[in-house]
Amino acid sequence: MDEFVTFCRNVFVPVTNVCRNKCTYCTFRREPDDPQAQLMQIEEIIPILEQGKKAGCTEVLFTFGEYAEEIPKYKEWLKDIGYSSTVDYICELCKIAIDIGLLPHTNAGVLNYTELEKLKPLNSSMGLMLETTANVAAHEGSPGKEPSRRIKTIRYAGELHIPFTTGILVGIGETLDDRINSLLSIAELHEEYGHIQEVIIQNFTPKTDTPMAEMPAPTEEEMMQVILIAREILPNDVAIQVAPNLIEPYLLIQCGANDLGGISPTTIDWINPEAEWPSVSELKEMVHEVSLKERLPIYPQYIKKGWYSDTLKDLISDLSDENGYRKI
Repeated sequence: MDEFVTFCRNVFVPVTNVCRNKCTYCTFRREPDDPQAQLMQIEEIIPILEQGKKAGCTEVLFTFGEYAEEIPKYKEWLKDIGYSSTVDYICELCKIAIDIGLLPHTNAGVLNYTELEKLKPLNSSMGLMLETTANVAAHEGSPGKEPSRRIKTIRYAGELHIPFTTGILVGIGETLDDRINSLLSIAELHEEYGHIQEVIIQNFTPKTDTPMAEMPAPTEEEMMQVILIAREILPNDVAIQVAPNLIEPYLLIQCGANDLGGISPTTIDWINPEAEWPSVSELKEMVHEVSLKERLPIYPQYIKKGWYSDTLKDLISDLSDENGYRKI
């Protein structure tokens, strides 16, 4: 067990919930004609960023549906605010966030090399959940969940030296062998490029009004087993993250988990809106005698390697201590 576990304070901005994928466990996605469908405007986003900065956050997590431009009505919305692609719009939002004093972390679904290259200078880190290397029924009708496409995006990020977050989703119809294969695939990518800073081991949580509402969540024993396997398979410099708003973390920390991800003092978890973030004081109680250490969205080893752009240099320097963690 590590001498401490890390976490990051973030602000969560769900830029759009329109998505080309139709995962059968998701409550985030909306069709454009749904009254709850949205493309957030800059004037809506700026106050959220400013509030997060005031609350001590260092990260802004930009999340959005994958390649919503494939849906004509969304394409019109984008055009109405002056953009031809979501990536171009996100680049603008990243610039605004940096000016406010937050480090962007973009989680955009599958992207091509050119799109990642465009986002790299404006992001301290980026992410894409692999979820599983298996073809599961939960991903039918979701072209972006094709495992080879997701692996390709993670590989491109490695070629571009982008500090990267990925992970697996446990309990969506995959087998134990599938979980092992997924972790082996991630380990191989990291061994080739050295860019995987953390791997999220996330437990599936069934949600009402979805086709998978009756599917059982993985047991605590299953999660402990996956963490133990992950710690065996993944190199030591790759953190294992669990979500403290979805599962009690203490036993998983004893199995090798050493990061609790981003928690937000100001915004909800838009992907799991029913699951409230713990506060920092609640996190301390959850981990018992284990120390907590706050980090930035870019891990210390990548700060030391200089895997960030000149655009982010001053902000990273302002926010990090001599060891690359959050300056207190």
